[in-house]
Amino acid sequence: MMKKGLLILILLLTSLSGVAQERRVMNRPYLDLRQLHYGFLLGFHMQDMEFTNTGRIAENGEQWYSEIDSYSPGFNVGVLAELRLNQYLGLRFTPTLFFGQKRAWFHEQTSGRDTTQVIKSTQIAFPIDLKFAAPRYNNFRPYFIAGVSPSIDLTTRKHHALLMGAMDCSLEIGMGCDVYLRYFKLIPEVKFCFGLANLLKKDRTDLLDASLMKYTDALDRARSKMIVFTLYFE
Repeated sequence: MMKKGLLILILLLTSLSGVAQERRVMNRPYLDLRQLHYGFLLGFHMQDMEFTNTGRIAENGEQWYSEIDSYSPGFNVGVLAELRLNQYLGLRFTPTLFFGQKRAWFHEQTSGRDTTQVIKSTQIAFPIDLKFAAPRYNNFRPYFIAGVSPSIDLTTRKHHALLMGAMDCSLEIGMGCDVYLRYFKLIPEVKFCFGLANLLKKDRTDLLDASLMKYTDALDRARSKMIVFTLYFE
């Protein structure tokens, strides 16, 4: 009885495998032969920042420590232009506007006092990525991307505990899948961005309250990080 059941299970798995590998009618079969592709994008992201603390002890004995203690989702919109290099490679340019924020948490080690600062951001980025795509199967084509993304923050705010620079450049890696629908191509993608620049401004001549300088003194570096989830429509 067990042998019979095992045989039925093997036959069932074999038939399901055959169905999964069955070729289907391809939507928009010649779309990838175009030299240049256009589209737009919508998505959301999670902003983060990596702080390097100095461990500095102030004259009054205070020692402050800081990190990003929570994530707040933001959204992003942009346009897509992709140049076909060959069957498997494409060069992609996706100017994107990011709206979001981060919350910096400050903790004084001796007294246990806490305070926070919300760092709002309206950032325009100019990602340039190489797209490495697998061969298309039916109406799906997975891919990997890697590239760089220069950016500028349009909303740097002075007079706060921390001041971040406007210019940055990030390394990007990610993955996604081209989904060929009847009338358009839908592309879900996840991307990880790692900032290269030290955004922390140490020269705080803008401060109206000198006591806030202790928060800047507590840090040595600040680098941006971001996870981006995007839907492209082409």
